[in-house]
Amino acid sequence: MIAMRPGPWTCSRCIRQISRAQKRVAVPQRRWRSVAPATAPDNGAYSHGLPADRSTASAKHDDALLRQLFDFPPTVESSSGFRNLLQGTKTKNVGLFRNKYLTSPQGFVDFANITIERASTLVDKVTNASSIEEYKTLVRDLDRLSDLLCRVLDVSDFVRITHPDANIQNAASVAWSRVYMYMNQLNTSTALSDQLGKALETPDVVASWTEEEVTVAKLLQQDFKKSAIHLPKQYRDTFVQVSQKISELGSVFVDHMEPEQRYIELPSSKLRGIDPLIARKMTRRGVVQMPTLAPATAVALRRVHDEDTRKAIYCATRTAAKHSVTTLESMLRLRSQLADLSGFKSYGHMTLQDKMMAKTPESVHQFLQALSGHNSSSVEAEVADLLAEKRKQLQAAHQVAEEVKLQAWDKDYYMENIRLGMRSRRKTDDFLAAYFSLGTVMQGLSRLFSRLYGIRLVPRETLPGETWHPDVRRLDVVSDTDGHVAVLYCDLFYREDKSPNPAHFTVRCSREILPDEIQQVWEQNGREGSPTFESPLEAANDGMHVSQQSGSVKQLPTIALVCDFHQDKEDRSQPALLEYYQMETLFHEMGHAIHSVLARTSLQNVAGTRCATDFAELPSTLMEHFCADPSVLALFARHYKTDEPLPYQMVAERLHVSNRFKASERENQIILAMLDQQYHSPAVRDGDFDSTQIYLDLQRKFGKLPPDPQGTRWQGFFGHLVGYGSTYYSYLFDQVLSERVWRVVFSAGQNGAALDRENGERLKENLLKWGGSRDPWRCLSNALQDERLIDGDEKAMRIVGSWGIKDDVQG
Repeated sequence: MIAMRPGPWTCSRCIRQISRAQKRVAVPQRRWRSVAPATAPDNGAYSHGLPADRSTASAKHDDALLRQLFDFPPTVESSSGFRNLLQGTKTKNVGLFRNKYLTSPQGFVDFANITIERASTLVDKVTNASSIEEYKTLVRDLDRLSDLLCRVLDVSDFVRITHPDANIQNAASVAWSRVYMYMNQLNTSTALSDQLGKALETPDVVASWTEEEVTVAKLLQQDFKKSAIHLPKQYRDTFVQVSQKISELGSVFVDHMEPEQRYIELPSSKLRGIDPLIARKMTRRGVVQMPTLAPATAVALRRVHDEDTRKAIYCATRTAAKHSVTTLESMLRLRSQLADLSGFKSYGHMTLQDKMMAKTPESVHQFLQALSGHNSSSVEAEVADLLAEKRKQLQAAHQVAEEVKLQAWDKDYYMENIRLGMRSRRKTDDFLAAYFSLGTVMQGLSRLFSRLYGIRLVPRETLPGETWHPDVRRLDVVSDTDGHVAVLYCDLFYREDKSPNPAHFTVRCSREILPDEIQQVWEQNGREGSPTFESPLEAANDGMHVSQQSGSVKQLPTIALVCDFHQDKEDRSQPALLEYYQMETLFHEMGHAIHSVLARTSLQNVAGTRCATDFAELPSTLMEHFCADPSVLALFARHYKTDEPLPYQMVAERLHVSNRFKASERENQIILAMLDQQYHSPAVRDGDFDSTQIYLDLQRKFGKLPPDPQGTRWQGFFGHLVGYGSTYYSYLFDQVLSERVWRVVFSAGQNGAALDRENGERLKENLLKWGGSRDPWRCLSNALQDERLIDGDEKAMRIVGSWGIKDDVQG
């Protein structure tokens, strides 16, 4: 199977951020010649304190320009300093991402057609291989085939989602569909799989492969197995039909998700405690009509004093329509059927086998059980605090009962009361935002990466046609030692027609381009339907950037970061100011990007974030620790008007409040991860499978918090089951791993360890630079210097779960 590896990386944590903006979640998609000279390497010693600023004059200029570029975007491109960054600026359309095919809508179609033609030639080469020497190149040929298809699929998918021009969106959709259909045709033939099998069975061939090539060969072999390609045609056809039906039901489940009770009607007098302005907007003739899934219901559960009212709202928001649950259960049964056709015990076994660190559902169970055990005592303490708060309030209202019991609809209300009592009278979030202008945060990221990894972000002027909107800014990623190593396009400002999902897209992966490939493409230069390229290197990567290091040519990783930070359109003199969680989101997304930048592998199937799914969130989640560290914040957090440094106590106070009930929130995530595992286990095949009862039973067995009452069926709102079937545990897993890395490799930031180059190199050399080309357990074991993890078995998963997650904050 020519697998389309994950292109747009929209992680589970990124999706959760949308709830803050109270917007609907979209289901995540499935998976050079340098223009910037290298700067002199910084050979200065790195101390445990704040490193001395040894930047060159050029680096200091780039650093200052970085802030100006994002804080004052209307004027920066008119400045001579910015224009002079790039010598010899051209005026013709260079194509989107400098891909010379993508200068017009028709270019997308031409790009798809020429790609299919080149892919067909490559398929012929693979299927006709017969000698040992020909089989030795087979893995690289298959990886190149995958890269050819992904060159079209990844950029077209991004454009379909992001580009504001409908004509270009439509052309990208045509290109995507054409190449995707071709890929599916390849997947109906056994020829490629048979050839890979022969190569893997030939010792002389396997012995000639690099570690990276062996890894890719095994990944592709597993993909073929999962596609049921070796089954008789009748079963293969059934596999395709079932897969299509699963996809259709997944779309129906997400698109038609709704509550059983669409509106909640209550007397306005019952909403005492909520903002009167909110209540008034929904009130008609003394009756409040509240949409069940409206943001106001979440506010009401935190603020309304009357317990019966909270109960009514809670039960309504936790009860999905029966048709949603029916659709979900049908999808789960079909997934089980698909796994059965492929020869797996369950869908969980099929999904986890080769793309996940866990490998088996049994290992996931070990991890979740251990994590639950570690977390339970903290939840018990939080429940005791909630009970005490309820008892105190009942006493104040002279409503003391013999036994005070915490109910499911009490949690949010009493949590909010306790948090309100913790907050200072200052509006900390409002004050914090003044220290986090977008430009200063981007400066901080560049300064952090420079200190840890010797790379920095350099503003680059965009040429005509290179970006999809004037707001988009290009940054070149420049290494002290390797020069230009990646291109980063930042689309960070809010637009009405733009998706609110913060996301990291890999538009093109790292991959080594071999000399014969360069020559083949150059021989076709200027043919009909193809642009004219100026050099063989330019032609080899469609006009996009390449690097030349140590005698090899590689595609430069090309990445797009998309966020939706608001800036005052009327007063552009004031920069976009980020709330703390938005700053955290940007750090998180840049963690994905830095993984793509540092993992410049020779084969695209294992480049950057194309690694085990439950490993891919580690670098991004780790960045959340950095953005809360005092020494990191000291690099950049200054008031946008006064230039005063951020008082760290403001951050500590904010984190102290937000972390107050983290253990309870984590318990809910653990139970949802367990639920996901149950839904993709052999239990689905039972005739009496009941998704509702399974959820309620898990709450009662593993939860310390009060469970949902009978009659509710929240699982009908669990949209992540579509995109993260049997892998929902991944974010919890990477939370634990990232905290362990933060504490062991970076000493939890103590004594300046968060800025120590030696620590950064330890992480890069042992973990980040490998992408998916090395066993992630080996990477983790080496980075943590913990040999207990090397086998990656159930014992290792149990050890990771036992570490737990600590919610302390530096003062």
